[in-house]
Amino acid sequence: MSSFRSTCLADDRLVGTFVAIPHPVAVEVVAAAGPDFICIDAEHSQIGRELIENLIRAADVHHVPTMVRVPGHTPESIAGVLDAGAAGVLVPRVSTAAQAQAAVAATRYPPLGERGVGPGRAAGYGYRIPDYLKSANDSLVLAVQIETAEGLRNVEDIVAVDGIDVIFIGPGDLSVSINAMGPDGAGRLDAAILTITEAAAKAGKTVGIFRPTPDDVGKWSKAGISFYLLASDTMFLGASLAAGVKAARNA
Repeated sequence: MSSFRSTCLADDRLVGTFVAIPHPVAVEVVAAAGPDFICIDAEHSQIGRELIENLIRAADVHHVPTMVRVPGHTPESIAGVLDAGAAGVLVPRVSTAAQAQAAVAATRYPPLGERGVGPGRAAGYGYRIPDYLKSANDSLVLAVQIETAEGLRNVEDIVAVDGIDVIFIGPGDLSVSINAMGPDGAGRLDAAILTITEAAAKAGKTVGIFRPTPDDVGKWSKAGISFYLLASDTMFLGASLAAGVKAARNA
C-alpha cells in the first residue's frame, strides 16, 4: 500500500488543492508550496488527456502525490490517467451504488475490478507490468464525489460499496441540486454535508470535501472530515493578486 493511500485511510488530515492551469510550471509551483497532494482537474478546466502525463511528471519532481478528477465515469478516462502515473482518481457526480461500483471496476485490476493492462508510464512503459500489477490495487486511491440530490438520497448504498477509499463532498453542485444556495440555504447544505459525513464514517470510509478557503476547516474536521481540496491554483492566483493590487493602491 502506498504511503499516500495509507494516510488517506488512516483519516490523517490531508490538505491539497486543485490544479486547473494547463502548464507544468503551474504544477511545479503548486507542488513546491508543500501541499500533501494535488488534484489535476480534468473536469472543469482546459486540461486534456494528452497533457495530464506531463503535469503528473511535474508534481513527481517534488514527490507530491497527484490525483486526477476525471471528466466523467467512462472506464477509458479513468484507466488513462492511472496509466499516466496518477496516484488516484476523483470521480465526479456519483449518485448511485451502480456508478460507484463501476468506478471501482475501472480503477482495480481483476479479480477486484475490470481495469485493462497496458504498457503506460505507471508500468514503466511495459518493463514493469508484473510489479505494477502486484501493487496497483493496494496503492491507488479511489475517491467518489457525492454532489447531487440523488447521491444524497442514495448515500447509504454508495458508502457501502467495497473498493472506495474516500467519499468526497462537492458542496457547490450539491447546494444547487438540493436548492440550498446562498445564506438562506446554508443550514440545509450543512445538514446534507453532515448526513454524508456520518454515513461515510459509519461505513469506515474517509470523508473529503472542497473548501474555497481554510476558514472553516477546523469546523469540518471536528465533524469527521479529514481530506481537503482547498480552492485551486487559479483561485489562489486571483485572490493573491487582487490582495496585492489593493494593498499597493492603498499604500
